[in-house]
Amino acid sequence: MPELTVGWGQLIREGAERLRRSGVREPRRQALRIWNELSPGASATVFLEPDWPVGGGLACRFENAVGRRARGEPLAHVTGRAGFRRMSLMSDNRALIPRPETEGLVDLLLQRVRMGRVVDVGTGCGCIALSLAQEGTFDEIVGVDSSAGALQLAGLNRRALGMPVNFVLGDLCRPLRPDTFDALISNPPYLTVAEYTTLDGSVRDWEPALALASGEDGMAATTRLLDEGRGVLREGGWLALEVDCSRAAMGARRACEFGWHDVSVHTDLFGRERYLLARRSNTR
Repeated sequence: MPELTVGWGQLIREGAERLRRSGVREPRRQALRIWNELSPGASATVFLEPDWPVGGGLACRFENAVGRRARGEPLAHVTGRAGFRRMSLMSDNRALIPRPETEGLVDLLLQRVRMGRVVDVGTGCGCIALSLAQEGTFDEIVGVDSSAGALQLAGLNRRALGMPVNFVLGDLCRPLRPDTFDALISNPPYLTVAEYTTLDGSVRDWEPALALASGEDGMAATTRLLDEGRGVLREGGWLALEVDCSRAAMGARRACEFGWHDVSVHTDLFGRERYLLARRSNTR
């Protein structure tokens, strides 16, 4: 029996309508994103020909993917890809989906240091470390994470991009040698336990809690990095952290209490206080 076909335009319309009924925002854009990931080579043709026939196998895969998105699974998990700076990365539930805000943290560090040795603590899917490898001229880049699953995903992204990054399993700075790095960068978990419970289900139910919540005040990981980071950085080395906008000032005060110099808070593209930068002094 010949394989049944359906026109591309009809397939997208039906998929977008299914997403709309499920409350997904920008349903047509998301339906198109799913289609592009499933059939990247056909996109230019089908935009000009809405009746372009889609075989039953591809149509079935598209409908299954739309169903996953309609049930609340994040788009990056459904497509298996997430964009970050100049890269397209593999994405699934082993690590936090890269956010646009984190791209600004990479910019801030690259404005201050582009060579030497740098460590990305809490590397997740490897987005920060791999960006630094692609855009900087560092002698060594290390990514640390306490999740073996996240490091497996980071390793897949490293292999796909061919970037020279070393990934290490460990808890924050504990596996790192003293006085080793010229920069430490991190997007640590920074939500309170209470804030985590109120997250939208598309985040709370699909992304790892380990990468989101950080104690009763949301500052547990940040405070540890402010403390432990002094030991692994060389004198004058840079610390660059993403923080919750409601606790940026608190993070800056704690950095000063730990003896960091040149402490500053920077805003993201939306004007929110999102990044904390500091330099290690010649004393600890």
